[in-house]
Amino acid sequence: MPDRRLDVLAIGNAIVDVIANADDAFLAAHGMHKGAMQLIDEVQAAKLYEAMGAAREASGGSAANTVAGLASLGLKAGFIGQLASDQLGAIFSHDIRSLGVAFDTPPRDGIGATGSCLIVVTPDAQRTMNTFLGAAQVLEADAVDPGAVAQAAILYLEGYLWDPEGPRRAMYKAMDAARDAGTKVAFTLSDSFVVDRHRADLLSLLEQRRIDILFGNEIEILQLAGATDVERAVTAIAPQVQTVVVTMSEKGALAVRGSQRAQVRAQPISALVDTTGAGDLFAAGFLAGEARGLGLDKSLKLGAICAAEVIQHYGARPEADLRALAKSVLD
Repeated sequence: MPDRRLDVLAIGNAIVDVIANADDAFLAAHGMHKGAMQLIDEVQAAKLYEAMGAAREASGGSAANTVAGLASLGLKAGFIGQLASDQLGAIFSHDIRSLGVAFDTPPRDGIGATGSCLIVVTPDAQRTMNTFLGAAQVLEADAVDPGAVAQAAILYLEGYLWDPEGPRRAMYKAMDAARDAGTKVAFTLSDSFVVDRHRADLLSLLEQRRIDILFGNEIEILQLAGATDVERAVTAIAPQVQTVVVTMSEKGALAVRGSQRAQVRAQPISALVDTTGAGDLFAAGFLAGEARGLGLDKSLKLGAICAAEVIQHYGARPEADLRALAKSVLD
């Protein structure tokens, strides 16, 4: 394989997270399903933001969180995502570049506001997300440079962004460029609603061998496979993809690649504070292991270490030095 400028290039929603605490009654009053993600419009976002009260704001987005984790692990990462020419867009750009992530997508005028994700964290540390995609959903295929894809070892695609037509075209273009360049394609299912709405598309991607690494949690994998237990689901999906990775919260995670199978327990933690970003940071750790050719066991271990760090504080970006936490695995 030729030398690559980036270990991982990700395409995803460029959004800013707004995180607040609330109880189950608040979720019910606003028609939310605990632990799920729903899309909302600009009017709904404004009303919910007002009702949430005191909140913490931080740059977010699933794939953007993953590349933030990769940067913390010392890897070379890049990101493609659409912003508007507004204050939130400027904040996002500054934040992601300050981490050392390559981000060259120019902001645009006349496309509404930069996206935001209003996250409600209940006392049991479950996060319920209400996402206004805003400018993120008008990402166009022109934003994808095939040459940049060719210079990445792994292309990472965010399932959340599969819904709008423009970003979907952009990801198809990126997958074609990856195939031509020998770049591996990783895809995260992101949420059960993505699988519910796009199951036929996702199965087609697998049948066409467009995906090399597939990430999903238990619920998403069951939905995709139409199975009643994880083992049956993995057995059904594994022949269609080089590597399938299933995260199982406190039960850890497993990965299957051909005849190889590996499993890891969840890392011990001192306190469960906020599960926002757990899957995103797990993907960061696993992809770091893959980019460095460490094998399934170590890649899963890195994923577990990164996920454990992010769930012990508010927000979906690492606060500790992940490279230091994972030194024994990376060295």
